[in-house]
Amino acid sequence: MLTKKQLDLLEFIHKRVQSNGVPPSFDEMKEALDLRSKSGIHRLITALEERGFIRRLAHRARALEIVKLPDSMQRDSGFTPRVIDGDRPDSIPAKSQPVMIEASELPVMGRIAAGVPISALQEPSHSVAVPHSMLGTGEHYALEVQGDSMINAGINDGDVVVIQESATADDGEIVVALIMDQEATLKTLRRKGTSIALEAANPAYETQIYSADQVKVQGRLVGLIRTY
Repeated sequence: MLTKKQLDLLEFIHKRVQSNGVPPSFDEMKEALDLRSKSGIHRLITALEERGFIRRLAHRARALEIVKLPDSMQRDSGFTPRVIDGDRPDSIPAKSQPVMIEASELPVMGRIAAGVPISALQEPSHSVAVPHSMLGTGEHYALEVQGDSMINAGINDGDVVVIQESATADDGEIVVALIMDQEATLKTLRRKGTSIALEAANPAYETQIYSADQVKVQGRLVGLIRTY
């Protein structure tokens, strides 16, 4: 059972996705629900996620996906959930039509450290099917995450991250960073004057500070696949 605020937020997100193709921003959600701060929106989103109505993809801006709707909304919307998790058996209601998701095979270029840096990218070990909806322009590859330093960003040990090849990234993006041409790590990039900070999303790990010439961006995080 959802509270009125939770239901209002879910309906607002659903309508925006239906009309614009992308979820609303936190500011737009705050204004639509007449809340004083974004923290209230965070709490509502967490509650909806815990109840299985939405999914957060922590690696992308406005990364909210509606998984299901309450019966009262579903009757009017014709909504069908889009599943992107790996290896989870799906049960399809008798009267529903299966949803076909177009996918591309990406090479898995070894492991990437979400902790202390490990060896630089290796040769492809295998491939993984990735929905086209995760991919943007340009080349992409996948990496298996090792470590827990990005756990508060929703990236767990053993997850497979989808990387868009890029030599540049905006401040605050999660990137694959090559350190001193030797070791690669997955961190949030912050620019601090002439230095670059690689921030973890786990208070147990310290921020790593390097001079700009010691860090090369190898790609930007655009997707995540979790196998159950």
